[in-house]
Amino acid sequence: MKVFGVSGHSGSGKTTMIEAMLPELSTLGVRTSVIKHTHHDFPVEPPGKDSARFRASGAYEVMVCSAHRYAIVRELNGTDVPTLDEQLARLAPCDLVLVEGYHDYPIPRMEVFRHAVGHDPRCLADPHLVALASDESLPFKPEVWPLNEPAQIARLICQYLQIDTVGRGG
Repeated sequence: MKVFGVSGHSGSGKTTMIEAMLPELSTLGVRTSVIKHTHHDFPVEPPGKDSARFRASGAYEVMVCSAHRYAIVRELNGTDVPTLDEQLARLAPCDLVLVEGYHDYPIPRMEVFRHAVGHDPRCLADPHLVALASDESLPFKPEVWPLNEPAQIARLICQYLQIDTVGRGG
């Protein structure tokens, strides 16, 4: 399982970039999972639904499963947030995991950079930074990838990580 990070300031388009790359990765036959870090609480299901009631009643974990998907929800209840390595260990086997956020973890990454967001790139000193994805021509080494070409960026990530797409749709 290969791991690649997508970093950038809030509002730079990290989620949009990942969302736009996923169809190309699927076309290439690359089974891809995504981990997203958030600083906010987030609803998993509407209050009053069975799974929410189980969690509210003290269940350690709740799994909801249907013919279409399943989800496992665990309340942390003051325990430490799982490390990225712990989260990766819980994922099903896949070819690639795209990680949004976690810019402090030592994984290869690109930074989505838009000058219009009003900040300088955040990861320039990061030894794990592979490229900036930008809509501007910038004097950056090692590379600047074309922000508005997510399919090309998906292929560049596969090339960088040496994910073989030959015979799998690529």
